[in-house]
Amino acid sequence: MRFRSLALLAALGFVVAGLAASTASANHAWSKYHWARTANPFTIKLGDNVTAAWDSYLTLASSDWSASTVMDTPVVPGSTTGATCAATPGRVEVCNAAYGATGWLGVAQISIGRGRHITQGTAKVNDTYYTTGSKYDTEYWRAHVMCQEVGHDFGLGHQDESGADLHTCMDYYNMAVPHEHTKHPNQHDYDQLVSIYSHLDSSTTISAGAAANPNAAPVAIERSDRISNTVIHEHFKDGSERLTHIYWALP
Repeated sequence: MRFRSLALLAALGFVVAGLAASTASANHAWSKYHWARTANPFTIKLGDNVTAAWDSYLTLASSDWSASTVMDTPVVPGSTTGATCAATPGRVEVCNAAYGATGWLGVAQISIGRGRHITQGTAKVNDTYYTTGSKYDTEYWRAHVMCQEVGHDFGLGHQDESGADLHTCMDYYNMAVPHEHTKHPNQHDYDQLVSIYSHLDSSTTISAGAAANPNAAPVAIERSDRISNTVIHEHFKDGSERLTHIYWALP
C-alpha cells in the first residue's frame, strides 16, 4: 500500500498562516518538463554513485519521493563515477565528490527531448562544502540538498525562494533553526507531481537527439538569476535542450 507524507504548514497565527497557504498553493512545476510514461505509477531509477557518507541521504530521498502516488524512485547501482557524473538515458544518476570551491552546494541537470520530455538527469552534491566543521555538515543540510536536487530531476521547481519555511525540502529556508521537515517533501510537492503527471504519453521512447548528444555545442544560453539559485538553459542544434539548476551556498 502506498502512503503520502502528511506534513503540513504549522499555524503561526492567522495572518502568517494565510500568507504561507497562499504561497504553498502556487504552481511550482519546473516549466512543463516531465518524464514520458504510459501508466502511473512509473519508475525512475536513481543511480547510486555516492559514497557511504551520502548513502543514507540518497535512501531517504528515494523513500520520500517514492511515497508519491505517480512514481517509484528505487536506488540502483550507479553507471558513472562521482567525479564524472555522466548522465545515463532513462534514469537519474546521483553523485558526490569534492568538486571544489565553486560556490554551489548542489546541482541538478536534466536533458529535454521532444514534447518537453526529460530524457536523463543528474544530481550532484559538492563535498567541498560538507567538510567537518562546516555549517553545512549536518544531517539537515545534507538531507535538504539531496532531497531538493533529486526533486528537480522529476520536474519540480521551488515552492518558495524568499527564505520562508514552508515545511519542505523544495524551498529556500536557510535552516538557521533546522527542523525535521526541511529534509522531506510536503503534501504540496506530492500534489504537484500528480498535476505534472496527470496525462499519459503514447510512448516512452527517449528522444535520440537528447540522449545521443547531451554535450553538443550549445547555440544559445539563457540565465535566470534568483535569490539563491541560478537556472542555465541551453538549446542544442539537434533540437534538444539541457537545463542546469544550481543551489548556491549562503553568502
